[in-house]
Amino acid sequence: MSHDVLNPTPEYLAFWRERHVCTLTTPRPDGTPHVVPVGVTYDPAAGLARVISNKHSRKVRNVLAAQAAQEGGARVAVCQMEGRRWATLEGRAVVRTDEASVADAVARYAERYGRTPSPNPDRVVVEITLDRAMGRA
Repeated sequence: MSHDVLNPTPEYLAFWRERHVCTLTTPRPDGTPHVVPVGVTYDPAAGLARVISNKHSRKVRNVLAAQAAQEGGARVAVCQMEGRRWATLEGRAVVRTDEASVADAVARYAERYGRTPSPNPDRVVVEITLDRAMGRA
């Protein structure tokens, strides 16, 4: 079932506000998918999803490589599920390293997941500009 990225149904948005482990799928340089568990925050007002990560992680390296090769960023997807409920957000990802973007993403993560991550000077944000939402929530 398709959803409006900027105006999701209340049920879909509520599902994205619950505490769930999600997955992030990024393209490896050879084109194969790399899928890892992550925490994700969804900001429909901005049309963004955010994932905090270490700048040395494979997912960040994948996004950076694709970002350099493709205008607009790497094509990625984030997904979560619980029982029969599921939700996927897709879009173009870029890596943000500026202090304000990282702090904002950490605050959003803390709100959704109920804990503030330990300080990490190597933390970055995978910021996804969304263009597709699917799911059954």
